[in-house]
Amino acid sequence: MAVEMALATTMATETQFHVLAVDDCLIDRKLIERLLKTSSYQVTAVDSGSKALEFLGLNGENELRDSKPASVSPDPYHQHLEINMIITDYCMPGMTGYDLLKKIKESKYFKDIPVVIMSSENVPSRINRCLKEGAEEFFLKPVQLSDVNKLRPHLMKGRCKEEEEEEEDQPNNKRKGMEEIVNSPDRTRTRYNDGLEVV
Repeated sequence: MAVEMALATTMATETQFHVLAVDDCLIDRKLIERLLKTSSYQVTAVDSGSKALEFLGLNGENELRDSKPASVSPDPYHQHLEINMIITDYCMPGMTGYDLLKKIKESKYFKDIPVVIMSSENVPSRINRCLKEGAEEFFLKPVQLSDVNKLRPHLMKGRCKEEEEEEEDQPNNKRKGMEEIVNSPDRTRTRYNDGLEVV
């Protein structure tokens, strides 16, 4: 019974989208976490851009751009989790949300993850700068459930892109298999198009 429950839980989390929420303000972090969980997202919340990079395995200053991060998380329990989106506050001490966005978009392995920026300040130049750098959305705080409802299309787009990349990485075995069958000497039908003239 316990094994069945664990399996059902594992299967449920596999179908959920996993969002990394980044905010230095505890109240705002708890609010976004609750809104995301209410909308059936799996959430990991951290309080700074540097902790987000650490969670993603991008915290090394001398990170090699061509090497894949050693793990998705420093915690062995979370190493199998895949991040489908990052939602971050803009104004944080140390590393701003904009700086985090730039680091994510510069990364070979995380550049396609949708990033959403949140801010309590409605500054058009800041909003435009983030959108030009690759942010999918810019939400004004306090974030509402209606804002969270806007995330799913970005997540679906990200998932479709991941599936396309996986298909590109795999050889086209279907076509190869068909060619082997057609060109096989063991075929039961004779090929008649070899010596025919087209009139």
